[in-house]
Amino acid sequence: MIVVDAHVIAYFWIQGEYTKFAENLLKKDSNWIAPFLWRSEFRNVLAGYLRKNLLTLDKALRLMSAAEEQLNNNEYLVTSDLVMNLVSLSNCSAYDCEYVALAKDFNIKLVTSDKKILKEFSSIAIPLKCFI
Repeated sequence: MIVVDAHVIAYFWIQGEYTKFAENLLKKDSNWIAPFLWRSEFRNVLAGYLRKNLLTLDKALRLMSAAEEQLNNNEYLVTSDLVMNLVSLSNCSAYDCEYVALAKDFNIKLVTSDKKILKEFSSIAIPLKCFI
């Protein structure tokens, strides 16, 4: 079991230079979990693709649905106390700290490509490219 952030989820569902890494990650460990926040962040990624006319609305809706199905029953709430504690110990946003908090709650690794998370929480965060 691993925590993945919205970037990793996006890399898996939207074809790009990191898609192969995300696919290989899923082969190595298919038990992905994330805080509920991932939904809003992934919607925002899809919104960017829509606005740049890189995806149709229909395709964006299908990708969102597929990602929601993939993470069904693997989404969790994190406590504000833990998130804010992590914020106070780092320069990461509260959004980023939600992923870190979930990894800490489960005592598992967070796989991400976010440089700030990787720097601030190197004991728990692993780069997507290195996990595999």
